[in-house]
Amino acid sequence: MSIWLTGILLFAAFAFFAFAQAASARNGAQSAADAAALAAAQDSRDELMEGLEGAIGVEDDWLDWLDGEGFDGAGAAAAAGELAAENDATVTGFGNYTAAGYPGYQVEIQTNYTVGDSIIPGTEGMRANADAAAVIKPRCDFDVPDDPKDVVELDCDGDILDIDPEDFDLDDLPDASVLFSVQLAE
Repeated sequence: MSIWLTGILLFAAFAFFAFAQAASARNGAQSAADAAALAAAQDSRDELMEGLEGAIGVEDDWLDWLDGEGFDGAGAAAAAGELAAENDATVTGFGNYTAAGYPGYQVEIQTNYTVGDSIIPGTEGMRANADAAAVIKPRCDFDVPDDPKDVVELDCDGDILDIDPEDFDLDDLPDASVLFSVQLAE
């Protein structure tokens, strides 16, 4: 009887170990997906800042950049792929995503590593899959002036920033993280 109980306990321990291996692979996949989605959104946030810097004082619709509009996301997929690769995963799906009106990206990944050998047959070759979405959210509120060349007062989560398109200096702009937040949506 004790031999049977010992055998059952060993089998249960190996089964729990197999589930732990699968959970570990899934957690690694989710971390890679989160990182890839955030990297894509951060790349587009940087593009927003570059567009804003070039538009202030030159274009009449420069305030659209502050609303998070105008970027094309050309480098977002590459940024997602790089971060996924750094996390030993591959991007299997990438696309635009919108949550509550905020633009972003959804990324699907698959790990390059497998669950590993276990007592459960057929799991040794399985790879973990995960998806995540991240959005770019403007942090600043402002009143649109009648004339786009008037000074605009931005309220960025309590920090007040004035932008004068007639007398604009690139050093007047704060870091991108002050104007836009990048956060996971799912």
